[in-house]
Formats: sequence, structure tokens, C-alpha cells
Amino acid sequence: MSKNKSQNNSNISIKNRKAEFEYYLLTTFTAGIVLCGTEIKSIRAGKVNLTDSYCSFENGELWAHNIHISEYANGSYNNHEPKRDRKLLLTRKELKKLQSKLNERGMTIIPTRMWINENGYAKLDIALARGKKMYDKRESIKEKDNRRAAMRNEAD
Repeated sequence: MSKNKSQNNSNISIKNRKAEFEYYLLTTFTAGIVLCGTEIKSIRAGKVNLTDSYCSFENGELWAHNIHISEYANGSYNNHEPKRDRKLLLTRKELKKLQSKLNERGMTIIPTRMWINENGYAKLDIALARGKKMYDKRESIKEKDNRRAAMRNEAD
């Protein structure tokens, strides 16, 4: 039974599709995330929205803001607040590296993907990113359209 349960968990992967369009993703890290009771059940149900979320440092700790984890349907009075700030768990070395890079102009940290590992823990992939200008976004759209056209031509 435990094998079947772990197979179900590994399929859960919520992506922030807007991130690749809005930012250049430079380096990525995998962080643990501190959750309260009913949040993990909502994550397993896939009720997470990473759009417009970001990370920041407060007192030397990394926090994720604006991650919307919907309330659990059967949660009663124990339910969580959907958009609360959540602490991220990284090694001290990774935190220092991120904090030093964040001081550069135009750099930010954004969540790119939330998933559940084989042990059943929720993980958050975060990326050190630099924002794109409007002309860069137009270029991304052109590349995407060209790839789609090439795929259609191959299929015919």
C-alpha cells in the first residue's frame, strides 16, 4: 500500500508557467516548506497557485509570499489561511549565496514549481531570476510560435 501511495504523490507537480515568460531563470534551488495541518492535503489535491508569488529575506530567513494554497474542504475550524507567508528551509550555505546575489540590481527569487517527494514532503523549487524587458518577452513569444510551427510541420 505504501508503494501505491508514493506513486500518487510523485505525480503532483504544480508549475509557475508565468515565471519563465516574465524572468530569466539563472539558478534554481529546492527548498523544504513549513506547512500547517490542512495545507499538505490541499497540495496533494493540486489546489495551489504559484502565480505572482515571490520570496524575500526577513531576519536571515527566507519566506515565500503570495502562494495561494486553497482551504481544505473538510478542514472545519482547523483550516489554514490561503495566502499566508510560509518559511522556506534551505542550508545556511545556500541562504548566504542567495542573499549575496539578491543585493545585485534587478535580482529576485521566485517559486517555479511545487511538488511532493518520495517521502511525502512538499518541496518548492525556487529560482534566482532577473526580470525581462518588454522586447525580451516579444522575442520569447516569437521563439514559442516558431517551435509550435516546426512541431506541426514535423507531424504532417
